[in-house]
Amino acid sequence: MTTASAPGKIILFGEHAVVSGAMALGGAIDLRASVSVQDRAGCIVVTADDLMLQGFSLDLQSGRLSSPEAAYATRYISAVLREFDAHDVEVRIRSSLPASAGLGSSAAIVVAAVMAVSSHQGCSLTLKEIAALSFRLERQVQDGLASPTDTALATYGGYLKISSEISPLDLPPLELVVGYTGVPHNTKSEVEKVQKLKKRYQDLFDHIFQAIGSISLRAVPLIKDQNGAEIGELMNINHGLLEAIGVSSRELCELVYACRGAGGALGAKITGAGGGGCMIAIPGPAGKGPLMTAIKQAKGRPFVAKTGAEGVRLEREE
Repeated sequence: MTTASAPGKIILFGEHAVVSGAMALGGAIDLRASVSVQDRAGCIVVTADDLMLQGFSLDLQSGRLSSPEAAYATRYISAVLREFDAHDVEVRIRSSLPASAGLGSSAAIVVAAVMAVSSHQGCSLTLKEIAALSFRLERQVQDGLASPTDTALATYGGYLKISSEISPLDLPPLELVVGYTGVPHNTKSEVEKVQKLKKRYQDLFDHIFQAIGSISLRAVPLIKDQNGAEIGELMNINHGLLEAIGVSSRELCELVYACRGAGGALGAKITGAGGGGCMIAIPGPAGKGPLMTAIKQAKGRPFVAKTGAEGVRLEREE
């Protein structure tokens, strides 16, 4: 059996503005997806244990599936298996990342699958080759809408500065509390909504996006210095600007303001495209406990994530 795992990601600053050329800042997180591959004669079977879905299995050769979600959820694995012309295998997916939450779950699964399947077949791919192939396959499955940021973070880990080019940043880990609304988001529709509004208010949005890009730039030395208080202030400002362009939601705001209030956060904001998905908060002097409680009381699902995590890795080969 060959097993590989890859991290999810968090966009710390710069959502939506990056689409218009401003800088964004992303980090790989220590919540991971893993893909295991082993020989199984006469079939190609994909199973999932904890993909934030009910467990399922799908036989790609016979078409037998255990749930309606199986074909949809395994479309990334199917693309990887086709790419490597893999047969007579069983693939098992495990993930601690909620799907459609803006945490890069699909990219982590694709990257882990590319490493696991290629290694199982005796191919030795460089990280650059894994990142490029994973981006191509994710973009193919998502009809051309995937971003290279997610697959790059899943492959290389650490932090990335994202603008017209993507480049790594050497920064220390940052511990955050993440609140998941339980409401899936649709990145495409949120981006389209913002861009449509921008056309009507071009001058206003230019200033907003410039401000968001400036926040991303200011955040880099603050993370390097572990200056939680000022990072939190920038989070609050960034969140306000994201609310201004219409990508917040009642569920997200309830979690954000619960964290800033009873949770004692130094700062809290949306992460990702918005409209659902997750928010992030930086703990205050009282630590993570009050934040976790505040998110639960606001009907969200809290968990702790640390940015700057290791990229894709081979876990076990038997």
